Amino acid sequence: MELRAPSHWQTLDFVSDLHLQDSSPRTLQGFVDYLDTTQADAVFVLGDLFEFWIGDDWMDAPQDAHRQCLDALARAGQRLALHIMRGNRDFLMGRSLMQFCGAHDLPDPLTLVFGGERIVLSHGDALCTGDIRYQEFRQLSRADAWQRNFLAEPLAGRKNRMLGMRQQSEANKKASTTFFDVDDQAALALLQQCAATTLVHGHTHKPDHHTLDAQHTRWVLTDWDLDGSVPRAGVLRVCPSPDSAAAKPPALRWARIAV
Repeated sequence: MELRAPSHWQTLDFVSDLHLQDSSPRTLQGFVDYLDTTQADAVFVLGDLFEFWIGDDWMDAPQDAHRQCLDALARAGQRLALHIMRGNRDFLMGRSLMQFCGAHDLPDPLTLVFGGERIVLSHGDALCTGDIRYQEFRQLSRADAWQRNFLAEPLAGRKNRMLGMRQQSEANKKASTTFFDVDDQAALALLQQCAATTLVHGHTHKPDHHTLDAQHTRWVLTDWDLDGSVPRAGVLRVCPSPDSAAAKPPALRWARIAV
């Protein structure tokens, strides 16, 4: 899928991996403050907004963190273009959540056309091709039948199952000596398939800017954690460079903004 930025968009912000939950109040407040004050024309949340999500009917009895976040997103959705992509933690976010927030539902991947450049947006988990166990679960859990069966269970049962899956995932990470990063060849193939030059993704919690070859790069977004011993939170911002106003198309300026 392709999204062409309207001509009035001048500043775009990308965030991911907030993992919001009641046990991270400072992270939640930092994100709410960011949403209430950003001057960006569009904000793209590229997955893992929540630590987990068990279905949109949870909105009727959410955790405090969920309610505060959803209300802040709804305020943001009234004054800027808000786009939300599902991640590996909150892949069950649905239409009701998007409508409440006034958000555009982003497929993964999406090609964004902005400032004359083609930029691929993704959460990034599908590109960690070396993690075979996770890729098998990802394929299973994205199937309509699996999701229908899961969402048919009572809320309490769903929450317990999701917590169990999270605990098992963390145990698997601790037992493994291998970190499964995004595969550069898979990233390059995706960019070539989309006729794009730049990939923006999250998921790995390892913010960086990688050069794939002479024409292709990928930006990795930071995760957010303002409750830990090493606080971190940030936005990747892109806008036309003021030094290239006469260029056709104008060059883009990328910057990491600390929150």
